[in-house]
Amino acid sequence: MSVARMAIVAGAILGGLSVAGGAFGAHGLKALLEAGGQTGNWETAFRYSLVHALALVAVGLLAAIRPATPGLAIAAWCFVVGTAIFSGCLATLAVTGVKPLGAIVPIGGVLLIAGWVRLALSAASLDR
Repeated sequence: MSVARMAIVAGAILGGLSVAGGAFGAHGLKALLEAGGQTGNWETAFRYSLVHALALVAVGLLAAIRPATPGLAIAAWCFVVGTAIFSGCLATLAVTGVKPLGAIVPIGGVLLIAGWVRLALSAASLDR
C-alpha cells in the first residue's frame, strides 16, 4: 500500500474514531469520567486523536502529490503509533484509573512530536 493511501485511510479511520470516542465520553461515560475527575484526560485523548487524524490526511495528500518526498512514511507511522499510545493510554487511564498508564503516555507524545519534525523536514525538502 502506498504511503498516500495508508495515511489517508488511517487518518479517516482515526478521525471517525475520534468523533465517536469524544461523543461516547460526553454522553455514555459522562458520569464515570466526572466521578473520577477524568473528563479532561478523556477530552485531551480524543482532541489529540482528531488533530493527528487530520495530520495523517495532510501527510497522505502530500505523498499523493509528491510521492518521492523522503520521510513521509516515517511521519505517518509516528502519527499512527504515537496517537495509539498517547490517546489510547490516556483514554484507558481515564476509564480505569490505572495510574501506570500515565507513565506510558509521554512515549506517544514523543512519537507525535517526531512525526511533526519529520513532516517539517519533508516539507522543507520540497524545493529540492
